[in-house]
Amino acid sequence: MSAPRLGSIESGGTKFVCLVGSAPDRIEAEIRFPTGEPGPTLARAIAFFQETAAATGPVDAIGIASFGPLELRPDHAKFGHLAATPKPGWSGVDVAGPVAAALGVPVGIDTDVNGAALGEGRWGAARGLDTYVYLTVGTGIGGGAVIGGKVVSGLVHTEMGHLAVPRIADDAFPGSCPFHGDCWEGLAGGEAMEARWGTPAEELTGETLREALRLEVAYLAAGLRNIVYTTAPQRIVIGGGVAELPGLFPLLRAELAAALAGYPGLPEHATEEFVVPARLGRLAGPAGGLVLAAGAAAAARQRPWSGPGPSGGTEA
Repeated sequence: MSAPRLGSIESGGTKFVCLVGSAPDRIEAEIRFPTGEPGPTLARAIAFFQETAAATGPVDAIGIASFGPLELRPDHAKFGHLAATPKPGWSGVDVAGPVAAALGVPVGIDTDVNGAALGEGRWGAARGLDTYVYLTVGTGIGGGAVIGGKVVSGLVHTEMGHLAVPRIADDAFPGSCPFHGDCWEGLAGGEAMEARWGTPAEELTGETLREALRLEVAYLAAGLRNIVYTTAPQRIVIGGGVAELPGLFPLLRAELAAALAGYPGLPEHATEEFVVPARLGRLAGPAGGLVLAAGAAAAARQRPWSGPGPSGGTEA
């Protein structure tokens, strides 16, 4: 049996990435465009796959790695719909349904950060592992936990960025989260860093950069300690713009070791392979879409398919 031909959509708050391929290094066609109003944006994504099908043949399934929050309970009437999202005009939008209806193929859907976790597990920095956490530290903070080879979700997908972390004694910054103020994202996300220092994180230099890194690694390590103790990961993979700050990872590893304080004393926690940068870069989310599409195609081969539903595509 030939391998399925897969389509992927990374539905981001600022841009859509659509591609056809089978792996990050085997992409046949790709398009990127800004995220606008829901109807025209989804229509443009659908048109890409229709045009690609006309030129080179249809895909067997599509995976969608979308910004959230998403309804991901397979038996819920709103499966595949966005919940209340800060993206104007997108709250309540059915992301998966129009794609499935227009293209007539199985569709798997999960969050963009869970998609990136799956992509890093299949082809990137968590390859070969079955229990790990992918964390993105960009404008905000988001995390996807893969436990025993499956992405964790329940009533909702994980929202690691809103963990509570202890405030550093000399830090008077109130936090930038509109819901919690000084949660993890509110203190250590890229938006928080820009509000704190008056300039985007990637533009910080000199003594300001050194002080920013001191605070950032302290807050990141505090959150990672929670993750280490609650998910017992084999590895933590970190992506996003803030993760690209020079010198961040050596400082973060040392700070995490201090935060763990020798408990439970595993030698793995002290290695450079425990907290690592993401490997797939801008393709992490789209790669996750391919994993979701593969899962949807496999599930469809096992049972008749009648539209968006449990895709079977949340395994690493």
